[in-house]
Amino acid sequence: MTAAIVPFTFSDQPVRVITDEQGEPWFVATDVARILGYSVAKDMTRHLDDDEKGGRPVPTPGGDQEMTVLTEAGLYAAILQRQVGRIDDERRRTIIANFKRWVTHTVLPAIRKTGSYVAPMTDRERALALAHEVIALNDRVAELEPRALVADKLLTADGDLSVADAAKALTRAGIKVGERRLFAALADRRWVYRDRGDGRWRVYQSAIDGGWMTVLPQSHYHPKTGVLVLDPPQPRVTPKGLERLLSDHGAAERRESLAVSA
Repeated sequence: MTAAIVPFTFSDQPVRVITDEQGEPWFVATDVARILGYSVAKDMTRHLDDDEKGGRPVPTPGGDQEMTVLTEAGLYAAILQRQVGRIDDERRRTIIANFKRWVTHTVLPAIRKTGSYVAPMTDRERALALAHEVIALNDRVAELEPRALVADKLLTADGDLSVADAAKALTRAGIKVGERRLFAALADRRWVYRDRGDGRWRVYQSAIDGGWMTVLPQSHYHPKTGVLVLDPPQPRVTPKGLERLLSDHGAAERRESLAVSA
């Protein structure tokens, strides 16, 4: 079954976005590659992980054609790897920066207004909404929705990434770091901390207020009662947080270079 396609235009260039049955956006790779300055899409997609790209039927004047598409995380990874790459053309750098802002401020909000995503809420609003949902679901256990559907309703609309996915994006950008090392680095910045009770990572409110981090509410169904149980929220890194990490890493490299030359 062909998913719905939403046509957008960036600087007179078409950008086709596929929305699947769950409302998840998939960006047509050839459209993205053209804007990022790749001669062929394979030069861009070969650096992405398998879970950041895929194949989907895309409607064309000649009928549906199987095309390579990017997940939202894959799109950010493609933009990041292009931004940190060696691009001598200042005009191309400006285009890439404008494209990223266009995606986050125009495309994704437009999709989520009509898709399965909700508008961004504060952490308190998310908690209250989830509490009301738990009460309603307890009255109809037999009709409980799958966990994946509940999670879709709670996803933030800011394009943030899990710490594991953020580590992958940073590694592709030249900062070799795994999930554990990134958590440690975030703790050094006082963006996150380990809870003394359960040992799980929590996000400082100051990091949320600064726009570096967000949290994603999590839950699971009790295997015996079927009741929805609230879990610790998942720490997530925002695009602004990723940019800060990249910027600070570049500044550190410059300081090391100056120290060696001195």
